[in-house]
Amino acid sequence: MAVPVSLWPALPALPLVMAVTGLSARRPAVLLFFALMLLDGLLAAALGLGLLTGQLPTVSHSLVTGLPGLAWHLRLDPLSGWFLLLIGLVQVAVAPYGPGYVRELLPGHRTPGALGFFTALFLLGMQLVVVADDAFLFMIAWELMSLSSYVLVVFHHQRSENRRAGFLYLLMAHVGALAILLAFGVLATHGHGFAFDTLRSADVPPLWSTVAFVLALVGFGMKAGVLPLHVWLPEAHPVAPSHVSALMSGVMLKVAVYGFVRFTFDLCGAPALQTGWGVALLTVGSLTALYGVLFALMQHDIKRLLAYHSVENIGIIFLGLGLAVIFRATGHPGVAAVALAAALYHTLNHALFKSLLFLGAGAVMHSTHERDIERMGGLLRRMPWTGTFFLVGCLSISALPPFNGFVSEWLTFQAALQTWVLDSGLLRSLLPIAAAMLALTGALAAACFVKVYGVVFLGQGRSRHARHARRVPRGMRAGQAWLALLCVLFGILPVPIVRALGTITGPILGDDLHAASVQGLLWLTPISPKTASYGPPLVVLALGLTWWLTARLLRRGRARGVVSCEPWDCGFSRPTPRMQYTATSFAQPILRVFRVLFDVEEGLEERGGIHYHLHVRDRLWRLLYEPIGRGVLGAARQVARLQSGRLRAYLAGSFATLLMLLWVIGL
Repeated sequence: MAVPVSLWPALPALPLVMAVTGLSARRPAVLLFFALMLLDGLLAAALGLGLLTGQLPTVSHSLVTGLPGLAWHLRLDPLSGWFLLLIGLVQVAVAPYGPGYVRELLPGHRTPGALGFFTALFLLGMQLVVVADDAFLFMIAWELMSLSSYVLVVFHHQRSENRRAGFLYLLMAHVGALAILLAFGVLATHGHGFAFDTLRSADVPPLWSTVAFVLALVGFGMKAGVLPLHVWLPEAHPVAPSHVSALMSGVMLKVAVYGFVRFTFDLCGAPALQTGWGVALLTVGSLTALYGVLFALMQHDIKRLLAYHSVENIGIIFLGLGLAVIFRATGHPGVAAVALAAALYHTLNHALFKSLLFLGAGAVMHSTHERDIERMGGLLRRMPWTGTFFLVGCLSISALPPFNGFVSEWLTFQAALQTWVLDSGLLRSLLPIAAAMLALTGALAAACFVKVYGVVFLGQGRSRHARHARRVPRGMRAGQAWLALLCVLFGILPVPIVRALGTITGPILGDDLHAASVQGLLWLTPISPKTASYGPPLVVLALGLTWWLTARLLRRGRARGVVSCEPWDCGFSRPTPRMQYTATSFAQPILRVFRVLFDVEEGLEERGGIHYHLHVRDRLWRLLYEPIGRGVLGAARQVARLQSGRLRAYLAGSFATLLMLLWVIGL
């Protein structure tokens, strides 16, 4: 039974109660805080599911608050429902995970209540962003989300790298917010209002529409982490507490995707979409995906590695959005709907498996007190449940069937392969290149997680902490189990999900994806049954039969008396952890091929023996951001010269400024 629509005002009320409860670090208050988080997550997921299935109608409401003449408008529609479902599902996983993780995190911290308080405000900000129906409330909620997440990033502020990461995040968050504000300003200028209904009806010339689109891409892309605006993400996400990292990478980045989809497809309107916008999104998405996975392969810090994979998956999402814009602008709404559904499906899938991987990484760090995967190993024996759930996340993010990551990437490929319907030869050449880059990205992602899982969970422990790791509390395992179950469920039953996405693509693009479900629950046919189809339940059946036959053959082999013994070792000693294949050596072939993209520092050093060291840095930081930093510091030094201490100089400067302003106003 659907949740009553009258309960939706409780959605922002629960985080406010959580914020008050979170101020206390006592165990009963902590348990109550996460119980409220669970309740809030269930409510958000229920509201989102009701909106997507049509059991709840679209709801609009105005609050007499804010500035005079600027009431706050709230709206629940299928698009906001999709992202409420996403937020709620991840919250339900973090709620049981949190108490066990926080229990070890808080003792000895000077401000333990800040973690709960700002986590609640962070959730409130994200929920308000997706239900805001005017630019004024949207920006307030956006700033609440950004500022509260900044406090969570610098929670361990005693470390200098955490303070640096927090400053970089805050700086880029505000630059992005300024770009979003200007984008809304362009639409508001032509629509004469800030309410989204007014912005939708604005008659914006094509040139100014493009200006607004570029500003929105910069603003929302900076928060999402697209290339080259991604540099804050691998710095900020690893230093936050792991359950916060799951919310930031799994949810906050998708809130930025929501903002971009709402602005581009809804507020600007489908008729305003231009082919050039799609080409820009396609290019940015393809490069972001490939760049992110290449840098992920070079990382040894497990959370930093996962952060770069967030960059990769954001690129895949924007690639799908680019396809949707191209096909809609060229008059093919059916294919555009498939591409938009693929992008939205991947937002949900990435939220699930990336949150699962961050929670798994937090469990590993909780047990081993290590972040460097080179110092792990053999954890599957000591943490079997965490290892199993982490494996599900690895298979999902590698886009292997029958897990959920495969479905959304397969849908993206199906949209990209429809190039034959386009008339432009340039587009016919560009789309296969983007599809090839997506295929390369998927292969490299699989290679990366073979490295991660093999080095972390298989083999022998490489450090004392790894050899003495213990299982994490049941609540932490329960949170991972919930997300692992959803990764499998959304991979096996994609047809109802795609059918629900039709409630979003229908009003926006004019196609409700009816063709995708004409063959029932067993077959997904995004374009038509004659073009391509995918039957995940049959894939599961085939995999089950293969496993059963393999087990039978192995048992038959043992029955025939196959003898198991130690292999001949040619006289060498028993293998030690130092003889194992390392993460660095695993990534060396990829490093040699793509070395031009990296700033590489490697060599040998003597520290009680000869050791090989390798440091890979982001070349974009040196080429783009360091010159900007030097320019800002140089300009600041020049401005500082105005502080001469002489009154006549200050008066002359003020007089010159006044004359300039009068001249500008007179024009």
